[in-house]
This record gives sequence, C-alpha cells and structure tokens, in this order.
Amino acid sequence: MTSLSDNFVALLGTKGGPAIRPGSSMPTSSLLSVGEQRIVIDCGLGVTKGLVDQAVQLRTLSLIFITHLHSDHYLELGSLIHTAWTAGLKTPVDVYGPSGLADYWDGFIKSMQADIELRMADEGRPDLHSLLNIHVINEGLVVQHDELTIEALRVAHPPLVDCFALSFKLNDLHVVFSGDTAPLPALAEWAQGCDLLIHEAMLESALPALFERIGNADDRLMAHWLRSHTFAHDAAKLATQANAGALALHHLIPSDDPNYSDEHWMEAVSPHWQGKLFIGQDGLRIPLPSASSQAL
Repeated sequence: MTSLSDNFVALLGTKGGPAIRPGSSMPTSSLLSVGEQRIVIDCGLGVTKGLVDQAVQLRTLSLIFITHLHSDHYLELGSLIHTAWTAGLKTPVDVYGPSGLADYWDGFIKSMQADIELRMADEGRPDLHSLLNIHVINEGLVVQHDELTIEALRVAHPPLVDCFALSFKLNDLHVVFSGDTAPLPALAEWAQGCDLLIHEAMLESALPALFERIGNADDRLMAHWLRSHTFAHDAAKLATQANAGALALHHLIPSDDPNYSDEHWMEAVSPHWQGKLFIGQDGLRIPLPSASSQAL
C-alpha cells in the first residue's frame, strides 16, 4: 500500500443498493486523497472499516460529502462520526449534503444520547453534537479553499431531486464523481477533460437475474433502475464524450452475482470506451496523476 501522501481515489464500498448478503460487496463510499486533503464521499454501510483499511486515522476526519439521501449513501454517517469521536476526534467535521441531512444527524444524536452523555462525563470527551457542521449543497460552487475547488451538478435520479455529481479540482488535477444518475449529457460537458470520471454503472444483461433474486413483489424496483441509473455502456459513452483520462465504474448493479465477472463489464464498455478502465471492487485504490503528470 502506498502512503497517504500520494494522490489517489479509494473505492471503499462499490455495491449499488443498501442490502448486503453473504459474499457481497459493501454499499457506496469513497475516499479522495489530494494534496493534504482527505475527503470522504458518501457513507454507506462499511465506510468506517473501509477508511481504516486505507490507513486513515479517524480522528483526522474533516470533510465529508453526501451525494443524496438514499440509505446506501449515508446510513453510516452517524456511526462514522461517533467512532471517530471515540478514536480521539476533537475538531469539527464539515459535512456537505442535501437538505434533510441535519434531521438524520439530530436523530442519530438522540438515539445515542445516553452513550454520548456517559462518555462526555466519564471520559472527558467533547460534545459530539457540536463537532459536526452540516452545509446544504446547491448546484454550482460548493467549496473554494486555497487551491481546492469543489463544485456540484444536479443529476437525474428520480424520485429524488437533490442528487449531485461532484467535481474536485486541485491545481491541474480534476476528479469527477457522477453520483447516482440516469444518463445525463450535461455531465459530459461539465466533466470535460477530467483526469478520472467515477461513474455509477448497471450491467444490462444481469438485471433480470438480479430482479428475480431480490424477489420484490412487483416491477417498481426494475422501473426505478431503468429510469434512475446508467448502464455501463452509457457510462462508457459519456466518458468518451467527456474526454476523460480514465473511467472507474462504481455503485455496481449487480456487484455480487458470481455468474457475472469483470469480463462482462469490459464487454459492455469496450465498444464505447478505449481508455483506462477500473471496475469497482471494495478497497480498490486508483492512483491519480501528480501536478506534473497528465496520465493515470
């Protein structure tokens, strides 16, 4: 494992959807390490262990983004902050996400009130509630800090409205996360020339088997997939249109069917994308170019 001083993206959890089963990967979360910044993007189940596995000291957390309020993207936010607090977190953490995230945090604090008050009194810990600063994301510029610029683009993920792609720029380094979205032509222009596009992906041929395995009572889940997510081949087309330096497939649907391998994903992508390809696996670390390098 390379050092935390390197620029990289780590895909901590790569499964689309909140359910886990024996042998499955974990729901969505990522770590972006650029310069001196360690930025967490989404907090699905397993994010805390994923960060520790990447050698992150939880007490140093400072910046988290939640792309939208589906549970596979923020279920473990409270547990992550609480665990970081027990690991020595004393400084504020800025969390950027859609309107409504503050209600989740207030509810988490209330649910853990007895434990929090006990640890504050018995162990001398700071007030946990005060350590989290929640900021509501809107489209456009989100953060401008020194040489780091973070922007958001509203994407298409019905029935939710407040769902965002995120763009991270540091000097000449540019990384884009699509978030959960149906194919969105505007994203190609917005991400134009990025070093790495991390895009959600569904494998079209595998959806019928997945739907049968999940066993929902009617076809609403399939209808949601088709109107709210992106096939791998469409993500590949968008990456080509964006002139991306590399493409990483993330939030995979499905991610845990033994009948479908990386070869199936590559077959779906290869007619439309000829560049560097990363197929999401939990813990996958993708190196990013330094300021003096132009290729992954």
